[in-house]
Amino acid sequence: MSATQHAWAVVEHGKPLQKIEKPIPEPTGTEILIKVTHCGVCHSDLHFHEGFYERGGGKRVYLKDRGATLPRALGHEIIGTVVKLGPNAEQLSLGASRIVYPWTGCQKCRRCEDEDDNLCLAQRNCGVQTDGGYAQYLTVPHAKYLVDYGDLDPAVACTFACSGLTVLSSIQKIMPLRLQDPILLIGAGGLGLAGITLLRALGYEKIISADISLEKREIALETGASAVVDSSGEDPAKAAIEVAGGPIYGVLDFVNNKQTANFAIGALGKGGKMVAIGLAGGEINLSLVDMIFKSVTIVGNITGTPRNLRDVTQLAKEGKLAPVPVTRIPWDQANEALNQLRDGKVSGRLILVH
Repeated sequence: MSATQHAWAVVEHGKPLQKIEKPIPEPTGTEILIKVTHCGVCHSDLHFHEGFYERGGGKRVYLKDRGATLPRALGHEIIGTVVKLGPNAEQLSLGASRIVYPWTGCQKCRRCEDEDDNLCLAQRNCGVQTDGGYAQYLTVPHAKYLVDYGDLDPAVACTFACSGLTVLSSIQKIMPLRLQDPILLIGAGGLGLAGITLLRALGYEKIISADISLEKREIALETGASAVVDSSGEDPAKAAIEVAGGPIYGVLDFVNNKQTANFAIGALGKGGKMVAIGLAGGEINLSLVDMIFKSVTIVGNITGTPRNLRDVTQLAKEGKLAPVPVTRIPWDQANEALNQLRDGKVSGRLILVH
């Protein structure tokens, strides 16, 4: 009889997670079996829990249409130890602790060959199409999806697998910018704070953080933002331009709903770029003529690549990346963690610790 594990899983969308028993997977081929020690709690987990994303105009995209089936253990910001190797796996020391790259693809298409797994049309994402870090064990397809984080705090390093690599990928999409150019970050949650620390690590000097929460704006200043804006104000775009002292050429929208997207586009100067990152959902109306005259770029960003994960981790190992604030919470309190996040009571990142 196969050995079993426990997993906090979505058994029915919208209902509390259930602690279920599942077989511990057996690694085959190049796979590696990982015993989870840390897992971040992300807003994407809430979307999976609900079972859909809002597309706008009363339309939804359902997780089942993205290949997700139930029951499913959530969690994609994962650190764990190597406990077993498949017969064709690269040799790794048993007990080695690694960050797991969770956004794997089919490993056969052009995107995967170029190490753009996050753009594969047949993704096998942890916590979506496969079980994630709310389980005790999971398999990783190949050693190339494991990253050594050295002596870093694992509760911080696990966040690199989503917030870290997603933010770095987003920053790259607003480049090239001068180090003195103001950059606007909308949303001061886990991603927004990661954005501040990464931009600081890369040498950028004018980082403006916008949020509806006074508490989160204060934390953004403590984290390294040079100025903050109340995004629930009467004209947040005007306020952002004023504190920037001139045109804003790069905006990262970590919320990405109708209000924040309009805020982002309104704040852009000529030739500016806005990256849509968050999944709050909705739709906007765009003037195509205004896009021409302002020559703006609006681009979406879905997570990041294995290269992004390695690069973020290296910045941190070199001491250039300040740690984001994290709160550790026992693994058996997975439901409580999701509820805190849903209620907006989390500053930084919640980390489930096994």
